[in-house]
This record gives sequence, structure tokens and C-alpha cells, in this order.
Amino acid sequence: MRFFTVMGILFYSIVIIFVGLALIAFALNLLPVQEISGLFILLLGSLNARIIIGLSGFLLILISFSFAQLILGRFQREKTIAFTTASGEVTVALSAVEDLIKRLTGIIPEIRELRPDVIATKKGIEVKLRVILKSEANIPELTTRLQEITRARIQEVLGVEEQIIIRIHIAKIISIEEKDRKRKDLPTDEPTIPFGGYRI
Repeated sequence: MRFFTVMGILFYSIVIIFVGLALIAFALNLLPVQEISGLFILLLGSLNARIIIGLSGFLLILISFSFAQLILGRFQREKTIAFTTASGEVTVALSAVEDLIKRLTGIIPEIRELRPDVIATKKGIEVKLRVILKSEANIPELTTRLQEITRARIQEVLGVEEQIIIRIHIAKIISIEEKDRKRKDLPTDEPTIPFGGYRI
């Protein structure tokens, strides 16, 4: 499969370079229009040359379609985790795994916000966590616990034996003052009494 990918990339590179050189030659007037038109007339006048040109065009379309399908198939595989059971093949979307990790916010009270990014690689499953913590969190202890819980949850739900690499990036630590400030900024829903300020 890798051989076909390399051959396809080389083929497209050669075609694009050839087209680019032809356009530069046209722009610099290095290819006279009379000679090009004479070459086309000569090629179209022969039946064998027309068959070869037609087959070359058909082959070019077939190679393009196969290469596009190969790229799209690889892109689709990178967005899913696939494994085989006794009944057949199963694919799990990486977005479903990300939703599963997001639910850990409710389990660990020190986490204010959790944004996971899951990538399936040849080495295994790579999880990048962007975390916003509360000020009372002990970072070394919390990150170790979060990595263990995340790894255990993924292995429990997916049942995969692949290596799970978890990287944590702490983006922000919210202090108690920030929490109080946000609460003060929220509008109060206390009802106002009409004409409450007037006295008789």
C-alpha cells in the first residue's frame, strides 16, 4: 500500500511539474503556437495516436480516482479506532471517545473544564487533554489521577490492548477571587416591588 502511495505522489508531482513548465514556456513564448497546432493535427490524423491518447486519458482518470480513494480511506481510518471481534470488525469514532473523556469532569471535582483531543496513531491511542483547574487542586497528584482514570476508562469501554499515551496541558487555574467575581457579575433574579420606594 505504501508503494502505491509513493508512486501516486511521484506521478502527480511529475504531471504538475510538466504542466507548470509548459505554462512557463507559453508565457515566455518558447513554444510557437504553429508548431503545437501542427503536432496536434498530426496526432489527430492517425487512428493509432488517437487510441493511445484516449487510453492515456482513461488511465489518468483511473489513477486519479484510485489515488483519491486511497487518501480519503486513510483520512477516514485516522478518525476512527478499529478492532476485530468474533462477529466482525468494529469502528469507534474518535469524537465518541472524546465525549467519553469529557464526562470525567463530573468525577474529578478539582477540574473546572476538560477538552480532550484523541488521535489514533501506529504507536497507539494518543490523548491530549486541555484542562482548566480550580485553585485548590494539587497539580502533580491530580494529573496522575486523571491520567490513570482516563486510561482505565478507555481500556474498559473499548477493550483495546493498544498503548494509550495521555498528555495533559493545564491551560488555566481559576482562583477563588475569580469565582466570586463571576458570581457577582451574574444578574440576581430577586423580584422588585413596584412603588417600593414611595412613602405615604
